[in-house]
Formats: sequence, C-alpha cells, structure tokens
Amino acid sequence: MDSKQLHILQHSLGLDQYGRGSMYRNHFVTGEGSMDHADCMALVASGLMTVRSGNALSGGDDVFRVTDAGKIAVVERSPSPPRFTRSQQNYQDWLSYDSSLSFIEYVKAKSRQRAIGGDA
Repeated sequence: MDSKQLHILQHSLGLDQYGRGSMYRNHFVTGEGSMDHADCMALVASGLMTVRSGNALSGGDDVFRVTDAGKIAVVERSPSPPRFTRSQQNYQDWLSYDSSLSFIEYVKAKSRQRAIGGDA
C-alpha cells in the first residue's frame, strides 16, 4: 500500500493523516476514470476494501468500504503525529478550546490555573 492508498483508507474512515479520529464513517465513492478508482480497486484486490456497483444514490459511481483488515492496516501504517513544543501545544489547545479568549488571554489563564494547582 502506498501513501495515496493509505490516505484513501484514512479518508474513508473519517480519520486524519495520522490515523486519529473515531472512524465515524466507512465509505468512499468514486467512479471509473477518476483519479482514485484504480487505487480503490487495488485496495479491493489486496483485501483492504470491498466494492459495490454504483446506484442512483451514489450517482452511478462505485461505493467502497474498508474491511477489518483495512482498519488494522490504517492503524499500523499511519505515521505518528508530530511532537510539539510546549508553545506549539498551547496554541493547538487554544485552537480547540472554543472560547472568546484571545490566545494570550488563554495562555495567561492556563498559567494562573496551573499556579493554583488546577488542571487547565
């Protein structure tokens, strides 16, 4: 499996480029002649995906699903996420914090919380 095929499996399952996420979906729709169809067919041949012929719901394109073996392959072959410095991690935390605080306000609040023994 090459990196493009790994990306197709990850995308089919709703995972990021590092294989992180909750596997909240399991499908990939593409038709003959598209950029991804040959790769999906190769994944079918290797037992990592299954294919169903297209219908009206899929616009006539084939519908691919990741097999259990494909899910295992994604977990095993996805690269590790990058390691962040403390500052980079603070920024990533702020991006997912969902508040009206500016970044500097967030860092100061987190620092105050840490100083009083909280777990911010």
